[in-house]
Amino acid sequence: MTTKKVLVVDDSAFMRTIISDLIIQDHSFEIIGTASNGVDAVHKVMELKPDAVTLDVEMPIQNGLVALQSIMTDCPTPVIMLSSLTEEGRSETLSALEYGAFDFVCKPSPAGGTKDIHKVGEMLREKLHTAIASQERKRQLERLREQGERLKREYAAALSTEELVPRPPHQSGLKSRTDDGNKQRAKSPITSRAAAKLAAKEMQTQRSMEDTPIIGRTRAGKPVAPNANEELHPICNHEERLDVTHLSALEFVGTANAANSTRFEQIVAIGTSTGGPRALKELLSALPKHIPAPILVVQHMPPNFTKSLAERLNNYSDIEVREAQHGDVLQTGVAYIAPGGMHMMAVRNAEGNYSIALSKGEPRNGHRPSVDSLFESLLPLKGLKRHIVLLTGMGSDGAKMMKRLADEGVTSTFVESEESCVVFGMPRAAIELGCVSQVIPLHQMAKSITHAMK
Repeated sequence: MTTKKVLVVDDSAFMRTIISDLIIQDHSFEIIGTASNGVDAVHKVMELKPDAVTLDVEMPIQNGLVALQSIMTDCPTPVIMLSSLTEEGRSETLSALEYGAFDFVCKPSPAGGTKDIHKVGEMLREKLHTAIASQERKRQLERLREQGERLKREYAAALSTEELVPRPPHQSGLKSRTDDGNKQRAKSPITSRAAAKLAAKEMQTQRSMEDTPIIGRTRAGKPVAPNANEELHPICNHEERLDVTHLSALEFVGTANAANSTRFEQIVAIGTSTGGPRALKELLSALPKHIPAPILVVQHMPPNFTKSLAERLNNYSDIEVREAQHGDVLQTGVAYIAPGGMHMMAVRNAEGNYSIALSKGEPRNGHRPSVDSLFESLLPLKGLKRHIVLLTGMGSDGAKMMKRLADEGVTSTFVESEESCVVFGMPRAAIELGCVSQVIPLHQMAKSITHAMK
């Protein structure tokens, strides 16, 4: 069995030992080295080429954030951050996720005893496995794309050569001219065979590329092809498609759905996990201020981190982003982040408005907040046009209830395509259930959602 090599970085010798011992409880992992500061960490990443790194933030000589940026620039490697629960630690962890860290776990607390340490170990090993698999998957897809592009270039070159090397008439057994006097182009048997061979290789590569990503179908019944432009809007044909590049906030101004209105006819619900903070930053910052709907977001994250996340996202976005509170009346142009440790639901109150309900019910799919809990709360809200979105994330949370909503005729269901996902788990699960209307790269998601509201 091939072991997975991990570099452990922490300025505390005690913590390096604890983290190393937790990791090697899974015999598929090997601690290839340790480092006590950022400079040593970057050097050992370059030298040892680990499959993954666990990285502390606060270290002497060079801290973890600076080291992380160097690693991502010079030798991209999956990095799991070890976060403290202090306010400063939360802020630094969110910065690390923006800089390219795969995910984070909170350091075990001495007050938590062996139970807390055991739980941290389980989470750390799971995230290391996922990070390494995700990295290898991306490399595989990149190799396939490069191979496909190379074969296309070779095929085009062979066809071009064929055009320039006509076969003499006496070799082909054909007259040099047709009956009407026009020249008859003859094909070189050598270049024709080369072109045919290249064409066959290209077709084989294309089949491999089509089979390697998730095999599934959209709600429109078309095969899922996340990297094909033709499939970005499978529920529309060419004539129906709009130029979404020109949609802007100005198109919503002056309507009854102006920003911060409690009157609306549409709602957006988003679920995400690993890679979510970066994905949410790109998506929410691209939405127009006057979007005629509230946006409800479940990001798998521990308590306290979601408040810091909401504050950071608010600084990047034209819309308002806040951590949700129980009883909040939903408003257009506002994104509500579910608090860590609490399920978030949308409900209709006695006054006829829609509001937030929070619950400390049992974890669902291993998570609290759970995406399925949010999506399920939208089932009775049939008076609204509901737009359901799944972004990057491990596992399958949200897929089951996206399927329920799709079966009941929800307005639109979007998932992030594999090409932009940090982890394709949650989108993949929804695609496999056949409930996805659009598979969209992250950089097009905001425009696609806005387009669906027009």
